[in-house]
Amino acid sequence: MTSFKGNFVRITFITLSYLSCTSASYNPHRTEPGTLKKLQYLLEPPVQVEVTGRRGDNVTLPCILRVQPNHYKIKWTKLESENNGRQNIIMISNANAFKPYGPVGQRASLQRAHTMDASLMLRHLELGDDGRYRCELINGIEDENIVITLRIEGVVFPYQSKHGRYKFNFHEAMQACAEQDGKLATYNQLYKAWTEGLDWCNAGWIHDGTVHYPIVHPRPVCGGKLPAGIRSYGPKNKDNDRFDAFCFTSQISGSVYYISGSFSYDQAVLACKRQSSELALVGQLYAAWRFQKYDQCNGGWLRDGSVRFPIINPRKHCGGIPEAGVRSFGFPSKTTHLYGAFCYR
Repeated sequence: MTSFKGNFVRITFITLSYLSCTSASYNPHRTEPGTLKKLQYLLEPPVQVEVTGRRGDNVTLPCILRVQPNHYKIKWTKLESENNGRQNIIMISNANAFKPYGPVGQRASLQRAHTMDASLMLRHLELGDDGRYRCELINGIEDENIVITLRIEGVVFPYQSKHGRYKFNFHEAMQACAEQDGKLATYNQLYKAWTEGLDWCNAGWIHDGTVHYPIVHPRPVCGGKLPAGIRSYGPKNKDNDRFDAFCFTSQISGSVYYISGSFSYDQAVLACKRQSSELALVGQLYAAWRFQKYDQCNGGWLRDGSVRFPIINPRKHCGGIPEAGVRSFGFPSKTTHLYGAFCYR
């Protein structure tokens, strides 16, 4: 990034308060000013305040009763804090009935390992399941709740249009990530990626419609002498403003492999097809690099027309960059006969 004219840039630092979103919480009925009422029915703190899983996994979000009222309901809700407090009910259950709601509810059930167990089981995790979930006990006019964070383990990757830098509005960025087997990253996912070493000088959209870029090594062309951190432009016009995208993906069910050769793009497509495969997506290559420790020193075509290669063990003749990562040759002419093919099966 070479210029910040006309943009307000603020720096996000690592603070303990950032981690507060993973804490258990409950209904703030107060007995005295500044005092929170202790939970009567639900176990607090819960067994776990954060649960981690990968795409495709089955997980359990714990919610245990300490005391069982005579008549009560359990309601599980996903809290969508990035959408102005919007809440998505997943299920409501009593002693006799279980009613699921929405697409998440179709993959949900109560564990019911014992009579005091109201834990939520989620099957076949999807990228969008990442977030905060509330277990609420409703007993007549009384209610209390705890909140559990579900974190999808994955990898954030910056993505740029084949037409060049800063070509996506928000909706186009969302679509671009989806086409590469991902979704726009949340701020928490981008923040974690930064703590793991993601350093990228171009600003990109994230899931809540804000624009950021992570800097590990400050340098003049990326904000000058400002300290390391998440640089932020804040919210931008989703229809008119244009940036790159920060996408998030997780583990894949198949595998990525390399076919050596000097192919044009069309020849690479055919090389994969002959082996009952297809050219890999960018997100699939990143997932293979992260979760399968995939390392390949030769550039290969991907389905979007870009050429990249994943490096786990950096060495001089494989890009010369000291950090592990997925290297990119950008979007060369599709008639170029220089690269192999990364296939997905």
